[in-house]
Amino acid sequence: MNWLPRLLCAIYVATSAGLAWTSVLQHRHGPTWAVYLLAAASLVPVIAVVREAEWHEERTAAAPAGYAGGLGIAEAADDVVQAELDAACCERWWTSCGTDHDTRCPHRVPRSSAA
Repeated sequence: MNWLPRLLCAIYVATSAGLAWTSVLQHRHGPTWAVYLLAAASLVPVIAVVREAEWHEERTAAAPAGYAGGLGIAEAADDVVQAELDAACCERWWTSCGTDHDTRCPHRVPRSSAA
């Protein structure tokens, strides 16, 4: 993780600890409903920490292979775009969501008349 998600996780943990401590103080000196409300609210930042960690794992798994090897972001993005364009077929295939091909497309499978 870089510094921003770590900072957010630290803020979330501090918020959760503060809400948990307030819940303890309410348990000693306050109404019971406030204890349950603050205890439930202290779980929300914990969920946010888990979400940040999950997003970090998804971002690192989805990063292009060249990005970790020292390529810049623009070069890595160009590589991803070029790979997608190479995998694309013809214009009709692209616009018909893969259901039809142009007549001159090399990926077009001719229909047999032996039916």
